[in-house]
Amino acid sequence: MTMAIGRIHHITAIASAPDRNLAFYEGALGLRLIKQTVNFDDPGVHHLYYGDETGTPGTILTFFPYPGARAGRHGAGQAEEIAFAIPEGSLGFWQDRLAGLRLAVEGPAERFGERLIALKDHDGLMLELVEDEAAAALPGRAAEGIPAEHAIRGLRGIALWVEDAADTAQVLTEVLGYEPGPVEGNRSRFVHPGAGLGRIVDLRAVSGFWAGAMGAGVVHHVAFRAADDAAQAAATATLAARGIRVTPQQDRTYFRSTYFREPGGVLFEIATDAPGFAIDEPVAALGSRLMLPARYEPHRAAIEANLPRLRPVHDTA
Repeated sequence: MTMAIGRIHHITAIASAPDRNLAFYEGALGLRLIKQTVNFDDPGVHHLYYGDETGTPGTILTFFPYPGARAGRHGAGQAEEIAFAIPEGSLGFWQDRLAGLRLAVEGPAERFGERLIALKDHDGLMLELVEDEAAAALPGRAAEGIPAEHAIRGLRGIALWVEDAADTAQVLTEVLGYEPGPVEGNRSRFVHPGAGLGRIVDLRAVSGFWAGAMGAGVVHHVAFRAADDAAQAAATATLAARGIRVTPQQDRTYFRSTYFREPGGVLFEIATDAPGFAIDEPVAALGSRLMLPARYEPHRAAIEANLPRLRPVHDTA
């Protein structure tokens, strides 16, 4: 089932050292670096995109790496616990692999009847690997030490930590097309009826918990899919009718975006599926060199001189 709006397009987080970020996500987890560019609003900082072979919406995790960035604080008003989908039967492989890399892992545990393990990257970003019954039908990309049958398929979902879940739930159901699902403790699950990845958003009611603070190891925003500009505009109109301010559309080269802060405080984006990541380099070469939007191209030499060098993964293991 294809839906015009909803399901996760990508998640963006703050990181510290870009070389360590690359080593972890491409080297340890086996994701593909599909684009290296800059923060379009701050060209002195990399913007690194990881995903599947082509950067399919729903597989994309991105980072703004600020060398020496102070650690953020996990708390209310933030997106936490980024969940990756892996095929059923793959949890043992990942436990062994992560233990071999001397990475601390919690679990296995069970939530809503699904088995998972939890870990953090070097900045403290909360991650989960969840066995998903539908994952085996999605293509897996083999990487060094990771056979295709056990590879991460993409983003399963995200948890939002909010003081009061009711208003956030209305945005999920009335604007982004999610439907209420099961409840476990303080966690309410919302599931999108569309097929594919990024269908899960969990709301965790954390009333009385301290507020989160932005910094390394914290999610910056969660982007949801729009099939096209018309679907994005319709969602924007619905939000405006609810009294929620939405930015004008921003051209991010690989998609077009609008942004708003949902009632619980988490920054949301609505991003178009098109034009995709092969617009400025062929699929075989994705992520191999720094790509800049046209307005920054005249300043390439200065920008490249200012950015930290991205070391190859085998140099950072």
